Order: sequence, then C-alpha cells, then structure tokens
Amino acid sequence: MKNFKIPELGENIKSASIVKVLVKVGDVIEIDQAVLELETDKATIEVPSDIVGKVISISVNEGDTVTIGQEIFAVDDAASGQTLVQEPIIAQKVETPVEVKVAPATVEEKVEIPEKEEVFVPAPTVAADAPKVIVENQPPIVPNAAPAAPSVRRLAREIGVDVNQIKGSGPGGRILLDDVKAFSKILHLQRNEIQHIRAEQHAEPLPDFTKFGEIEMQAMSNIRYKTAEHLSHAWHTIPHVTQFDKADITALEEFRKSYAKEADKQGVKLTVTAILVKVIALALKKFPQFNASVDMQNKQLIYKKYYNVGIAVDTDFGLMVPVIRNADQMNVIEIAREMNVLAEKARTKKAGIADLSGGCFTITNLGGIGGTAFTPIVNAPEVAILGVSRGQTESVYIDGKFEPRLMLPFSLSYDHRIIDGADGIRFLRWIIDAIENPMKLIVEG
Repeated sequence: MKNFKIPELGENIKSASIVKVLVKVGDVIEIDQAVLELETDKATIEVPSDIVGKVISISVNEGDTVTIGQEIFAVDDAASGQTLVQEPIIAQKVETPVEVKVAPATVEEKVEIPEKEEVFVPAPTVAADAPKVIVENQPPIVPNAAPAAPSVRRLAREIGVDVNQIKGSGPGGRILLDDVKAFSKILHLQRNEIQHIRAEQHAEPLPDFTKFGEIEMQAMSNIRYKTAEHLSHAWHTIPHVTQFDKADITALEEFRKSYAKEADKQGVKLTVTAILVKVIALALKKFPQFNASVDMQNKQLIYKKYYNVGIAVDTDFGLMVPVIRNADQMNVIEIAREMNVLAEKARTKKAGIADLSGGCFTITNLGGIGGTAFTPIVNAPEVAILGVSRGQTESVYIDGKFEPRLMLPFSLSYDHRIIDGADGIRFLRWIIDAIENPMKLIVEG
C-alpha cells in the first residue's frame, strides 16, 4: 500500500483548499493523472499523481484545507502491472540473504552480542559533551566576514541574530556589542510595523448589519483573501506616486489595424495591450530602476536582467496576474498569442504557479470597461505598474489648427524609494513617444 501526499506547490505556499477530488475509491490511477484540484492563495491548480495503483481509501473531502506533505488517499499498488511483476523478484532477493545470515545464529550468540554492546554503553559519557551541538548551530564565520569577539557572537546567537548580516562599526569593521543591539532593534521595529499593518486591517470591528436588513455572507476565496492582504501590505509599505498622461494613438490604431490582418491569419487578435507589453519590455531596458526590487532589510537594490511583464486579468474569483516571460525577445504577434493563452488559463482556473510568478512590471488595462484615470497599486516586489483607461477622440491643437485625435490615458504608479519623479515622467514619456511613433517598435524591437 502507498499513500499519496500533497507535493510542494510553490514558493511560500504551505496550505491549500480542496476544490475537487478527481478520483474515488476503486479507481485505478496512473502517474501524472490529475487527482486533485486545489485552490492556493495564488491560483487554482490540478495536482498530478506520483504513484500508481487502485484507490482503497480517501481521507479528505472537498472544501478541506490541506498542508504540504499531508496524506490524501491510499492506493493498493498491487493493482499496477509493474508491481505485480516486480514483487516475486524482490521476494527472492530478500529471502536469500535473510536465510544465510539468520540460520546459523544460535541463542548463545544472540546473548553475547548485546552483552558486548552493553560493555561499550559507558561510552555515552563522551556524548555528555553535547554542548558541542550549540556551537554547530551558531552562524558560520564566512570568508571575508567582519570580525567579532566570542562574546559578541554569543549575544547575537542568544537574541536570534545572524552576526554575518551586521555591519561592524569598530576598527577595521569589527562588530561590537552595540552593533548587535542596534541591528536587533531594527529587526524588532520592522516586525512590529508588519504586525501593525496586519492588525490595522482588522482594527475596526464591523457593526451587526442584520439590524438594518437582510444580508448574505460568503467566505473569501484564498485568491481573494491573498489579494486583499498583498495589496494592503503594498499600500502601507510602499510610498506611492502616480503620474498621469495621454498618448495620441491615432497612428498606432492605423498600424494595429493594418497588422491585424497578418495576426488574424495566425489565429491571433492583436490588441493595444499586446503592443504595450512590447513597449514596456523595451522601456525596462532603457530605465533599469523600473526593472528592480527594493530590499530594505539588507539595504540593497536588486536589478533584474530579464524582462517579464505581467497582465492583470479580471476573473470571477479574483484578480490574477499571469506573466509573459522574456517579452523583450518576442514580437507583438507572439506576445498577443501568449496573452490569449495565459488569460484563458486564468479565467478557467488552469493557470499554474509558474504562470503567475517572476513578473518585473505589471500592466492593468481597464479601458475595455471605462474610466478616464485611476491610481493602480504597485504589485510588490515590483516597483511600478501602468494603468490604462478608455481611449476617446479629442480635439487636439496641431500646427495651428484643431484636429480629432484618439487619445489614450495612462496612469503610472511607482515606488518612490527607488524612482524619483523626474525618472517617472521620463519613463512615461518614453512609452508615449514609442506608441505615438509605431515604427520605433520595428526599428528598436
């Protein structure tokens, strides 16, 4: 008998809710057969089996919350043709050595062996030197680490601080007791800030709404709850700045329509968003601070050398952001095709963890619904997000006269810790210039 257990589902995912159990008692399952549909805090995914056999018992129900490594069902592996063939071979191999070793043994010999072991039992007095285990648990002294006295390392160890992460203020970068205390205080303040943010979300108790009329309560899905938690954290920890501008997409629309015929032949619908993905990928190369993340704990800026663009997708069960990888290496037709595939996966709960991770920058387009502008929240650990609203024809003064032009509103939100206002508007104006001059995509893309 073998047990199927919940496998690793992705980084930082410790539990999930069971949406569907795709097998029942009596079913014979194969390797890679989908056996569960799970909802994590990032996506709804199908989990394949890593064992074969006949299901003999199931220990969970739909709606249960399960953890990584939890046993879900048991199978009789005798139902597998492979196992039935292998069993007699294994039995022959096991029986032969057991008979050779056990048969000649006598009762006297069995008594002598434990006696000899008991003679050496006093040796554990050496094991009384167990304090050595404590030494092994201390942070290792890595090459080029700032020096610190044993008393300093002991204090860091006792208060749960990695001495190798501390910058020493003593002579030659030597770590002092005060350095350890100051570093610990910073960590403590950061933890308190995070706890304060989480508590703030639940600070105000809700009134009893039933006093005012009929209500209906629905439990949040994991995706909806994680979205609320993630955006609340981003809003409270990132100093947001949002800049607004408009792009004249009259020429772009002509370009898109002329190119759309070629896209139709390949079964792809070419959209403004697909073109924007290409433009953003090029812009991230020109402005590396927009393709970065902020590491406040280690006082570092992390610059990425890859260009993955996320597209916010509105679904019935919450906001999802599938990611187009290496968008800089794709043309607009390839991007449009990948967008269609990922959007369909998101809306049908087929998007996997890999489809939703690794983004560098996010585009959220509400133009299909309406609106003139909005302030999108940065999708941390990214540092910027571009919001797109509904385009409309406006009268624009050009060369001494007013002309009707199709104008598209943009809202660029960014993290002011790494991006200054001047850089923000330069980035946005570069995007607008690329969109207003479509040939730039061909020349530079």
